[in-house]
Amino acid sequence: MKKIILIILFVPVFISCEKLIFEDEIQTDDPFTNFDYLWNECDKKYSFFEYKNIDWDSIRQKYRPALYKDMTGDSLFRVMGAMLKELRDDHTNLISDLNISYYGNYKTGQDNFSWRIIVDHYLPEDYYTSGPFRHDFILNQHDSIGYIRLPAFTGGISKTNLDFIMNRYKDTRGLIVDIRENGGGSISDIYKILSRFVNEKSLLYYSKIKNGPGHNDFSSKKAVYIEPADASIYNQKVIFLADRGSYSASSFTCLAARSLPNIIFMGDTTGGGLGIPNGGQLPNGWRYRFSITQTIDPDGNNFESGIPPEIHILFNWNDLSKDEVIEKAIQEINKPD
Repeated sequence: MKKIILIILFVPVFISCEKLIFEDEIQTDDPFTNFDYLWNECDKKYSFFEYKNIDWDSIRQKYRPALYKDMTGDSLFRVMGAMLKELRDDHTNLISDLNISYYGNYKTGQDNFSWRIIVDHYLPEDYYTSGPFRHDFILNQHDSIGYIRLPAFTGGISKTNLDFIMNRYKDTRGLIVDIRENGGGSISDIYKILSRFVNEKSLLYYSKIKNGPGHNDFSSKKAVYIEPADASIYNQKVIFLADRGSYSASSFTCLAARSLPNIIFMGDTTGGGLGIPNGGQLPNGWRYRFSITQTIDPDGNNFESGIPPEIHILFNWNDLSKDEVIEKAIQEINKPD
């Protein structure tokens, strides 16, 4: 599904802080060496053991007995990939020429999005595509509500396409920004978007990084702020739509949106993914990554497992003539101030 593909596409972006070329004397395909290397790296650097109440020692005891000398690469991958799935984290992957492991957090909630229903019932046939955005006025709302779909944080958001969108919908009563099934990508896109919805410097969240071998060894919290863009600002109502398929950068967006006064987050709980991933390379050449940070909201909450919406509304698959989430967003925008 699309959500998994997005996660895979952005794996190479984060694999940077470990040495990727091993000396000849430590290159080995030995399954025990590679398993122990990966387990130890996670043990020292993964950021959510205590938050998720994971007994990493018992997981080692569960999977290491499955190893044996001269096992095939596929068999070793299955053992090590299954071990990483115990972290319940789609920022945790094992990547080889044989396969890529992932958890699949989107499967923990119902499917809550259909692009076909949106284009059939809410947008004109010739809707706009501006960079990564698909957008237009919602049908039958007298050009009073704009709809903006962002299927991925591609890193391709520009001042040009944001200026065009902000100018086109500047006179609307409200905007619907749809990031359902957006599996993440470039975190820099978040700040470009949110900077168009604030009038002053605003605290979004705090971040802390794993900095010691203990499972609870972290740096002090660092505050992350957003400032208004040096461009047009939109001050009317903004509704962000998200679901369990909204992961990583999408969860960061929803977490930040909860801190901003003119934005409402609606839909289903996001998929989480608030830990920034990083990783390296195993002695056999396979690559890995996992979360090494934690993100805390301004009130001290850790929502790694998913950001709860301010208004919870689910898609009804028994009625394909409408999108209940969009309908609720329209109602919210049209409510008297």
